[in-house]
Amino acid sequence: MSRPVLTAVAWPYANGPRHIGHVSGFGVPSDVFSRYMRMAGHDVLMVSGTDEHGTPIQVQADNEGVTARELADRYNAVIVEDLRGLGLSYDLFTRTTTGNHYAVVQGLFETLHRNGYIVAQTTMGAISPSTGRTLPDRYIEGTCPICGYDGARGDQCDNCGNQLDPTDLIDPRSRINGETPNFVETEHFFLDLPAVADALTEWLKTREDWRPNVLKFSQNLIDDLHPRAITRDLEWGVPIPLEGWADRNDKRIYVWFDAVIGYLSASIEWARRSGDPDAWQKWWRNREADAYYFMGKDNIVFHSVIWPAILLGYDGKGSKGGEPGPLGELDLPTEIVSSEFLTMEGKKFSSSRSVVIYVRDFLERYDADALRYFICVAGPENQDTDFTWAEFRRRNNDELVAGWGNLVNRSISMAAKYNGAVPTPGELTEADQALLRTVEAGFATVGELIEKHRQKNAITEAMRVVGEANKYLSDQAPWKLKDDPARRDTVLFTALQAISDCNTLLAPFLPHSAQQVHEALGGTGTFSPLPRIEQVDDLDGGPAYPVLTGDYSQVPTWEPRPIAAGTPLQPPTPIFTKLDESVVAEELARLEKPE
Repeated sequence: MSRPVLTAVAWPYANGPRHIGHVSGFGVPSDVFSRYMRMAGHDVLMVSGTDEHGTPIQVQADNEGVTARELADRYNAVIVEDLRGLGLSYDLFTRTTTGNHYAVVQGLFETLHRNGYIVAQTTMGAISPSTGRTLPDRYIEGTCPICGYDGARGDQCDNCGNQLDPTDLIDPRSRINGETPNFVETEHFFLDLPAVADALTEWLKTREDWRPNVLKFSQNLIDDLHPRAITRDLEWGVPIPLEGWADRNDKRIYVWFDAVIGYLSASIEWARRSGDPDAWQKWWRNREADAYYFMGKDNIVFHSVIWPAILLGYDGKGSKGGEPGPLGELDLPTEIVSSEFLTMEGKKFSSSRSVVIYVRDFLERYDADALRYFICVAGPENQDTDFTWAEFRRRNNDELVAGWGNLVNRSISMAAKYNGAVPTPGELTEADQALLRTVEAGFATVGELIEKHRQKNAITEAMRVVGEANKYLSDQAPWKLKDDPARRDTVLFTALQAISDCNTLLAPFLPHSAQQVHEALGGTGTFSPLPRIEQVDDLDGGPAYPVLTGDYSQVPTWEPRPIAAGTPLQPPTPIFTKLDESVVAEELARLEKPE
């Protein structure tokens, strides 16, 4: 049954270009899922944007001698271009520095405050001795007081999973310059997480289909919830919408609070741009809708605990009661889809140590679908995995080029040579019918795996079907059937039908090559729609900015589609590029720069 599906994708931070480790967690998995769900007939809204507030951007801007807005503008444009290059099919990829986003964030803040879930408290804030600026929680490291892990952050210990405050850390230090922060008394607003703990607990009990690591981690956090600051002593951020606070230049809503609200504000912006300002409600105020949030594992707590807590407080469903705000009662997430980490040649990604390859550098040298394929078949879906150039080259050459690409190229080449068109088949043999049954069965299997967020198994199954088609072609050997052209035509027709349907199976994973294969089979029009960049005006009077959007209404249905005999064919060009062995040495040399 068709239903509205919200794909809420983690917001990349706009302080630099994204590397392939980033997009392996939030980017490609969310796009594969969204593309499949559209093909399966669901009404998908895929939204995100660049996260642009907070101290790290202000610090970097100061170091470069530009304003925070100028820095955010620069990297917003870079990230938008990179995600377009990967073919990520956002309905709207926007940013957090829009007037629309400010208004939505402030509206949720006001309702939470009125309902009693935001309270003012005096606390100890971390200040950089050298600059006088506030240090954000994540930019303070030290030893965890609970498990003793040296490398815990000021908001959370990744080793034991417990929430922390910077003052909890033993020997705290700034990640920016290593100095010991000063802690000074300051007044801020806190989200009263304990007031929604019972409601969170009951809600998490209903989340039976989540990945076990996500669910267990989230449940373990509930017992130790404490109020969490949502404002900071900052210049760069969303103003606090309360009397006596709104005009202050030294206090702002903190970045983590405004960033998670971005999923809602982006949906509202998309609706406003669509011409129907209320259209967002189909995905946010609808018990028939599902909402899937995609991210790396370091963001689980913000999406499985804190964002639901904000929504529960806004809806008035915590221990303090209250009434929903002007937007009405808002739906909670259906599932948090968290990926593990990708390393590179056995090392953690590090821009400062040159253990990195940025998305745009990758796409300048290699096909986007080659990277998408590697992430899908060998990425960090449920455990940390390692990207190596040798394995990337092997997967590209042995599986994409020699497997799928070879099947497409040799089959269409023979049909173009012998017939100039899709041949007319004779009576199908059992071997022909067996292959077509195998391909047809792939739709249910691959589709179910994608819907359950098991993309590694899904693409493996799709490529297994490709392997069966390759075996069929080799066994039937149409190039040996010169004296039996009727049988040769039947074999080639069967192979082309299998290729057409395998192309549909692979389209969510490999959208660029899916369009190429569609055209090589004589197809016209858009088969696999790609995103486009549009320069738009701020809806509320701010500066113009680029967004990623697209028309994804014309997609093939998730089912076999008969090909038409007589469709003209031309000899195809190779779908994928074979990589020389020298590629590995060249790329490893780039990583051998001194740390």
